[in-house]
Amino acid sequence: MPILNFEPDLYPPPLLDDPKLGVETGRHWWAFYLRSRQEKAFMRRLRGLDIPHYGPQVTKRTRSPSGRERSSFAPLFSGYVFVYGDDEARRAALTTNCVSRCLEVADGAQLTHDLRNLKLLISGGAPVTLEAKLEAGMPVRIRSGPFRDMEGIVLQRRGETRILVAVRFLQQGASVELGDYEVERI
Repeated sequence: MPILNFEPDLYPPPLLDDPKLGVETGRHWWAFYLRSRQEKAFMRRLRGLDIPHYGPQVTKRTRSPSGRERSSFAPLFSGYVFVYGDDEARRAALTTNCVSRCLEVADGAQLTHDLRNLKLLISGGAPVTLEAKLEAGMPVRIRSGPFRDMEGIVLQRRGETRILVAVRFLQQGASVELGDYEVERI
């Protein structure tokens, strides 16, 4: 199976920059849980229908048996794509034949905040790791570097210090490795 090139994971590109996002009336965030391996096809169809969405993707690097390094673009939250719109957009998205379930997000402002932080974390270029569960930890703010002023929770794993950016709706998050000197307690 060929490795596909990167496809846009955010449509329209300035979607997360809108200050009214997640708080305006009549439009909601919806979390679409999709059939297996349908994330990119679903986002292509949503773009064709002009429906705003975000399905965060990260670069995965693997080595072939011959030793060549390959890069692919995989969904960060396997099986999920976030759609922003009204009931008409939700109904249109359901017609794509990719959807298993559709969940309305109760706190759109919180999800918008989480998705903005996640997009910033991914665009920083550091390797991002999916964290399956939110764990209790110390809340911190990053002091320097490309993620300056971003807030998160510190995780300690296998001797590494990682900062977690959570998407609370899914009870999952993404983390990036940082040094202790780069964060300060809130």
